[in-house]
Amino acid sequence: MTESKFKHGLQTRIVRAEDQITPGFESFSTPVTRASTVVFPDLAAMRALDWKNDAQWRYGLHATPTQIALAQRLAAIEGGNHALLQPSGLSSISNVYFGLVKAGDDVLIPDNVYSPNRDHGDWLARDFGITARYYDPLIGAGIASLIQPNTRLIWIEAPGSVTMEVPDVPAITAAARARKVVTAIDNTWSAGLAFRPFDHGVDISVQALTKYQSGGGDVLMGATITVDHDVHVKLKAARMRMGIGVSSDDCSLILRSLPSMQLRFAQHDRVALSLATWLKSRPEVVAVLHPALGDCPGHEVYKRDFSGAGGLFSVVFDERYSAARIDTFCESLELFSLGWSWGGAHSLAMPYDIASMRTAAQWPRRGTLVRFYIGLEDEADLCADIEQSLAKLA
Repeated sequence: MTESKFKHGLQTRIVRAEDQITPGFESFSTPVTRASTVVFPDLAAMRALDWKNDAQWRYGLHATPTQIALAQRLAAIEGGNHALLQPSGLSSISNVYFGLVKAGDDVLIPDNVYSPNRDHGDWLARDFGITARYYDPLIGAGIASLIQPNTRLIWIEAPGSVTMEVPDVPAITAAARARKVVTAIDNTWSAGLAFRPFDHGVDISVQALTKYQSGGGDVLMGATITVDHDVHVKLKAARMRMGIGVSSDDCSLILRSLPSMQLRFAQHDRVALSLATWLKSRPEVVAVLHPALGDCPGHEVYKRDFSGAGGLFSVVFDERYSAARIDTFCESLELFSLGWSWGGAHSLAMPYDIASMRTAAQWPRRGTLVRFYIGLEDEADLCADIEQSLAKLA
């Protein structure tokens, strides 16, 4: 009888395969490493691991080489030193709250903030013993008067992703640093391309990678990006304790999209500004809220601090058109789908009741606001679509 060359049984050989792969393979894409369990060559290597070291992996929930590659690239785009991946942009916001704020602390939030962030602050105030106060997004250096001894965190949104006010970020961060208060910015609008938060004194940048970084409208993910290692470690500890992780497959999709992000952003920016400028001439519209236009609140700050605007802007319709008629306008659009979010190839439109969303100050405009996201369709087709829907308002 011939002795088998195999030491183990078939099932063991399937589970414990000793694959023979020719070394030296290279490609432009980052390999997708899927893992729940990470294994170690020996116990000394396992015990030498430091969970604070971003280049080391100890369990699949926290890092694989694919996730580390994406985090490093995101940090490089914004000029940060560290990035933590989250399953959504809102999860990144939550990570900041739970990493830095405890009962008895105070948080300042701009009145134009992303609505789920407002809901998060209100929830923590109601059930967890913090205070959440809302401020005029154009307050600038005046925010110093609102900082209390227990203020631990100041949120910034630049610009507001619906009403488009552009805050004076350096003035706010200077006031915060003078009182040793951490600042966090929702920088999703600019994708980290058109605004460099760490150059303006910000401590934490939050990104919804769902938007321009993904570019396909098919991935949910977020990130918190930092320069300071101590702040990063606090956020990382909170993320670990909450058991937050992301899929390596989703990371690979965003890694695939990053090389084209700047080109896509520039195209969105060009067409959006062209359409926004055209809409200013329409009699149905009383205001176009696009930071690159001179009458947008905070435009001078935009010119000083930003290098582009991307595809998102809003318009305010004349108050003679009821909210119901504006709903009809939105539903009559053929190339603009009804939906939230932005950053993908498809254009979107959504009406908002801004007065119901403000608590710090009264919204000064009376007509209904519609936010447009300009995708990658032909500009002439998008213009014609808006025009045919405007005609139905008459």
